[in-house]
Amino acid sequence: MARPSVKRIPAVLWTWYRGGNFRGFQRQVEGPTVQDALEGALHEAGCPATVMPSGRTDRGVHARMQVISLRLNEDVSLEALPGRLAPRLSPDVGISIAKRPPGAFHSQWSASGKAYRYRLTLGAAPSEAWSPYALDVAAEAALQSGRRVTPEKLEALLARAVGTRDFTAFHERSSPQKARTLASATLKDRGEGLFEARLTGDGFARYQVRYLVGSALKVAAGLLSEEQWHAALDAGTALAGFKAPAHGLMLWEVRYPSAVDPFGPGERLHPPGLPDVPPFTEGPPD
Repeated sequence: MARPSVKRIPAVLWTWYRGGNFRGFQRQVEGPTVQDALEGALHEAGCPATVMPSGRTDRGVHARMQVISLRLNEDVSLEALPGRLAPRLSPDVGISIAKRPPGAFHSQWSASGKAYRYRLTLGAAPSEAWSPYALDVAAEAALQSGRRVTPEKLEALLARAVGTRDFTAFHERSSPQKARTLASATLKDRGEGLFEARLTGDGFARYQVRYLVGSALKVAAGLLSEEQWHAALDAGTALAGFKAPAHGLMLWEVRYPSAVDPFGPGERLHPPGLPDVPPFTEGPPD
């Protein structure tokens, strides 16, 4: 006798991960990937599903908030799901929240913007806790022949990139060529030489944040002229830029219109189960 069909319902997950041990989010011929880890844990827990992220992250990139859409059997307890999956996931991956999303929510297509953070050190080597997650600018081979990078110069260059434009000089050709809005680009002093470039926008092309931060560092070091920087931003003129290493980059937040946002302000500020250690912490380095 055929088993009765079980209704499958939409669900949304807030996931976090350290990207250093993964070949990116999306499933690859040669793993491991974050998608493999999540789908493997779901299968082992008896609730197999295909996960659909807000967007993929590349090899080595971390995420404080990656949002996942999926469909699960209606008898799966979403409240219990994070704890159910935890022992089936490595310490580098976790789920903070699982719930039913509102209406026709989709993790990618409903998104209105994203926030990224790129960590780097100026004038000091990263602490032991932050070393795997921050670029040591003074030790970076691509920048060593230039002058010392100052926070003031780097912040001014990043601020110049704010606006709506085609960032074609700062992303891979595999990404669609179209206007994107960089709403803000600031530099936060975290103390003890650690800085955080914070970029928010309505969407980012592949490698866009890494090329913007890396190329701004190259200009600040005097290895590219400010005229070249302005031409690349304003006219899309090709730039011999620098793609900052992946390990400094963190997908910090995915944003949605209030009508469909699955997460409340309190959850966004203090997501349950998020490790209070680098690279997820906002506090000063240990």
